[in-house]
Amino acid sequence: MEAAKVVDAKGLACPMPIVKTKKAMDELASGQILEVHTTDKGSKNDLTAWAKSGGHQLINHEEDSGVFKFWIKKG
Repeated sequence: MEAAKVVDAKGLACPMPIVKTKKAMDELASGQILEVHTTDKGSKNDLTAWAKSGGHQLINHEEDSGVFKFWIKKG
């Protein structure tokens, strides 16, 4: 999956992954994909809820060695 931008929020606790994600999303055009990497276990619920409330689409998420990766399409 080709992301227009990648946000590295590893090691950050809530709400910083959301803050960094929002800032990066503001720089993208509608339809572009943002890839977010975080180690915060609460990120899945937080980013899913944030994407939905902002009119964005969580396309995919996976976990790899304690790193959570999310792909969010800007609405």
